[in-house]
Amino acid sequence: MVTELWAHALTWAEVDPLRHPFELDEDAARALAESVAPLLPGAGAVEENRWRSLDPVTDFLVERYGRWACGWNWSVGEGDTDGGVVGVWCCASHSVTTADETALLVVAALLEWRDWLEELAERFSALAPRRPSADSSVDPWHWERACTRLVTVVADRTQAESGWYGHCMQVLTWFLTYNGVVQERSREIVESAVGGRFGSWIAPDATVVDSVSSRFAQTVRGQG
Repeated sequence: MVTELWAHALTWAEVDPLRHPFELDEDAARALAESVAPLLPGAGAVEENRWRSLDPVTDFLVERYGRWACGWNWSVGEGDTDGGVVGVWCCASHSVTTADETALLVVAALLEWRDWLEELAERFSALAPRRPSADSSVDPWHWERACTRLVTVVADRTQAESGWYGHCMQVLTWFLTYNGVVQERSREIVESAVGGRFGSWIAPDATVVDSVSSRFAQTVRGQG
C-alpha cells in the first residue's frame, strides 16, 4: 500500500469535497467495479491474508480519485479500520466473497464514504461562525454548538462502537482547520477538549458532551 494510506491520518485538505471533485453515475460505477474486480482476492483466500490483499484496491482508488478514497473501508466497529462510519462494508473476513460481488461492495462503500464527507462539508458550512476563527470576539456559543452537534452526529453514524471517538476527534479537528486554525493547533485543541472523556461502545451522555463542548469553545476562543 502507498505509504500512510490510513484513514485516521487524513486531513481536511485531503478529504474536502470542494478540493477533490467526484462524480460516479451508474455506468461509471459499473465500470469502476469491473476495474476493481481483478484486484480482489478470491473467496478461497486464506482469511488472515484477506485484509492485506485489499491493499491494491486502496492503491487503485487513491491513484484515481485522491487520498480521501483510502477511507472506503472504514467501517463501523471493529472492521478493517477501527471506528468508522461505513455500513455497507463489514470487514475483509466477511465482505470478501467472489471478486465480482466484492467489487460491487467496494464501489458502494466508496460512495457511502464520499457521501459522509459531503455531509460533513455541508455541516461545517452551516456551523461555521460568521467571523474568522482567529477573531477572539466570536461568541463561544458558536463553537460550543458546533462541537455538540458534530459529536452527536459522529456518535450516531459510528454507532458509538469500538474506537468511534478517534474519528470524532478527527472530525472536530477537520472543522477547526476548515475554519482556518492550523492543523497542529487544531489537534491540540481537540485533544485538550476531549481529554479521554469518550470511550468505546458507549455514546457520551449530555453532561459529558456539554463538558467537552464548553472546553472546546473556551480553548478555541483563547487561541485567538
